[in-house]
Amino acid sequence: MKKVITLVGPTASGKTSLAIELAKRLNGEIVSLDSRQIYKGMNIGTAQPNEREMEIIKHHLVSCFNPTDFISSGKYAVLVRKKINEIKKKNKTPILCGGSGLYYRTIQKGIFEGSISNFEIREKLEKHYLKSPEILFNKLKKIDKKYAKVVHVNNKQRLIRAMEIYESTGKSPTEHFMTQKLNPPKTIKLFTIFLNWERTTLNMRIKNRTSDMFKKGWINEVENLLELQKKQNKKFLSLESIGYRHIKYFLENKISKNEMLEKIYIKTRQLARRQEKWFRKEPVDLYVMMDSLKDKNLSKILGCFLERIT
Repeated sequence: MKKVITLVGPTASGKTSLAIELAKRLNGEIVSLDSRQIYKGMNIGTAQPNEREMEIIKHHLVSCFNPTDFISSGKYAVLVRKKINEIKKKNKTPILCGGSGLYYRTIQKGIFEGSISNFEIREKLEKHYLKSPEILFNKLKKIDKKYAKVVHVNNKQRLIRAMEIYESTGKSPTEHFMTQKLNPPKTIKLFTIFLNWERTTLNMRIKNRTSDMFKKGWINEVENLLELQKKQNKKFLSLESIGYRHIKYFLENKISKNEMLEKIYIKTRQLARRQEKWFRKEPVDLYVMMDSLKDKNLSKILGCFLERIT
């Protein structure tokens, strides 16, 4: 079976635009590998492909779930497999594209029994997190030192999910991963391409993209989501994402506009570093040094290369 082309990398690295160019050359369709682009009403702040881009190339798992929905990595992996099969049945080339390390690992290594969700336990853990993220994080370190090294205390979703798995199954995430090695689940064979930028260049790309998001109406997008949340009387977990949370604080007059912009910029840079760190531990097949190959011939070079190896 041919490997599935997978473009990964830090936020603002140009994954979407390159995936579109590759899809044009390889008669492909794109499947999003992003934990936030799946939500409706978050087009701007999650850098979803625009209408024109989605008309040119069909995208899957973009803007298809409500902001109230929780999508576990296990559920996401099932959806990805389904979309890949649908694309192949049309004699087209599936291309995965995104920066969610956890989603990538689940697809690449498979899921374990403990990947099912327990909403009662999660609700309890969310309350604990609100009281003290540090206490919850210290519990994870006692339970699973190895996994705690790749989970940041401020990454609410991943920290709560790790504890949810432990409390639901009695086993830590690392124990489940070890079991997977002994009893490998069905996985998708991937050919993974990592887009690598020099730090200063990437930081500038992040800054420029953030500025562009505000010009497109990111604040209005958050206002609409907050209004919808109020009408539905349901908590939108997606509003805890980078940028959305800080814009909400600004709208509540908790921080100034300058503080909001600076916090978003810093948090996005930190996210990029975490993504880079995560993918260093994954089986990447090809690193593309984007600073050296940032001209329009990049997609042509990669396209010719991929036609021969996939």
